[in-house]
Amino acid sequence: MNLSHPREDLTIGEVAERTGLATSAIRFYEDKGLVRPQRTPAGHRLFHRSTIRRLSFVLIAQQLGYRLDEIKLQLDALPAEAAPTVGDWERLSVNFAADLDDRIQRLGVLRERLTGCIGCGCLSLEVCHLYNADDRAAAHGAGPRYLLGDTP
Repeated sequence: MNLSHPREDLTIGEVAERTGLATSAIRFYEDKGLVRPQRTPAGHRLFHRSTIRRLSFVLIAQQLGYRLDEIKLQLDALPAEAAPTVGDWERLSVNFAADLDDRIQRLGVLRERLTGCIGCGCLSLEVCHLYNADDRAAAHGAGPRYLLGDTP
């Protein structure tokens, strides 16, 4: 490969080598709509070089606990038929950062409340954040309502 002018289109093997992903994983992400290769007349996949960035974003987001449908929603904001510009990535970053900030805040609240209950060990019905007399939290919906931010 000529490194002074790298090709814009990469084979699935080249993408796998560059990202560290198995070719089967790349095909899986393709099936989920996260990457979109072009096809040669012989049916071989050719990926735009920007696919490396898309897959890197997918891997990082998955490590942070995002589901593939959530990741796809973010990536769908990028152009489908062209390499994303710096501005495109900046817009994605702003949206993603807002969601990350929200998740970080909710994780902090969860950590603080769980530490209080688990750290104490008494599970006192008078002071425990999980106290739910007469199942009042059910009016707010399913799940651990008070840990999710509802007030008793």
